[in-house]
Amino acid sequence: MPEKSVNEISRDLRALFTKGNDALLRENFDYARDLFNQVLAREPAFFECRKALRAAQQCKAGGGGGLFKKVWSRASASPLVAKGQIALRKDPVEALAIAEQILNGDPANSAAHRIVVEAATALALPQTAALSLEVLVKNSPKDKHLAIQFANSLAETGEVGRAEKVLSEFLRAHPNDVELAQALKNISAKRTMDEGGYGALAGGEGSYRDILKNEQEAVSLEQEKRVQKTENVADRLIAEYEARLPNEPTNLKLIRSLADLYTQKKQFDRALKCYDQVKSTEMGNDPSLDRAIAETRVRQFDHEIEKLDASAPDHAERVGQLNADKLSFQVSECQKRVEKYGADLAIRFEMGVLYFQAGKIGEAIKEFQKARENPHKRIAALNFLAQCFAKRKIFDLAAETLQDAIKEKPVFDEEKKELFYNLGSVFESMGKEEEAIAQFKLIYKVDSSYRDVAAKVDAYYAEQ
Repeated sequence: MPEKSVNEISRDLRALFTKGNDALLRENFDYARDLFNQVLAREPAFFECRKALRAAQQCKAGGGGGLFKKVWSRASASPLVAKGQIALRKDPVEALAIAEQILNGDPANSAAHRIVVEAATALALPQTAALSLEVLVKNSPKDKHLAIQFANSLAETGEVGRAEKVLSEFLRAHPNDVELAQALKNISAKRTMDEGGYGALAGGEGSYRDILKNEQEAVSLEQEKRVQKTENVADRLIAEYEARLPNEPTNLKLIRSLADLYTQKKQFDRALKCYDQVKSTEMGNDPSLDRAIAETRVRQFDHEIEKLDASAPDHAERVGQLNADKLSFQVSECQKRVEKYGADLAIRFEMGVLYFQAGKIGEAIKEFQKARENPHKRIAALNFLAQCFAKRKIFDLAAETLQDAIKEKPVFDEEKKELFYNLGSVFESMGKEEEAIAQFKLIYKVDSSYRDVAAKVDAYYAEQ
């Protein structure tokens, strides 16, 4: 379901959209919201309308109404949040509509925006996902994983410059974070800059045009680095690089850049052929290259799933089989990287997550126990380790592990909320209702929209 522009929707919906914009300009926010919701009910992929609806929601809420109104609004939204989460499994379009109902009353509601992100991702609506991820990042400005997800979403929509800026700002605050550095590296299209005398530029001297061979190459680089990197630019770059390749057959950076562009254009076989060519050289012993190859194969699986006929009677079965094949490949491929780069604890963590997803809990425990020695992965590894113990019903160890992680996590961000939530769930499994609700109340106090904590807290007090 690709996102649509105003020219791609029917005439009657365009008329409704225009009326909605007129109402928005007249500050008739309720009427504008109603009109935009009507349009989106029939065209959920109409991004300009989604963006206009968000503006109407925010303008309507601009007066605020005080803390009481916000608390009441979020508490009353809890049933809709639960309904939206259930709808995600069956009908992402319905989940989007439910999330908008919540956002009509509380446009900053994190739970509703998470539903939008998941539904938009399932429907292949990257701009819609990015719109909600931006709000989630504002709500949780210290959440690294949200920042990475937002940056990746921006890059997917062609806003590479904004994506780089998001991660660069985060990296300045956490200069030694390997995961952030790798995420920025993956997004940045900097490889061309390494190809011929860019030392002066890296040192802050000169300009692109000073160091490139000619005006044509300068235009190429500028287009490659544009914030709005269109499909036409990618096609032109591919043609240019392919033309250069016969004269530069050993230029491995050029070949790898071609592989990245082929992947962007979903020409996966050609991308993998280029990666294999680099792999067979002295540059082949590079963990980032292995990871790029793996990510290309995963995207190839996802593309195969996207191409399936959703109306086919065996659609769900085929999707399930392709997802199983994808996970099997990811496990096998990561096992090879573990064997090759066993001392890399970030790969150990990745291996643990894949084992966990595959239901290989014993193997996952071993990997997370190793990965927790990586300071950048320690909290996440402890969180997963506790979930492994819980799946084996070793609840006392699960609780101890989560409590250790909570002690080491000073900032109350999304990750810490998840730790408290998981600890509360473990206490529930142990039959310790008082201890469980104490964890959920800690979250409720700062974010009543988080998952189903409001429903849990309300249910507990209703029983008293």
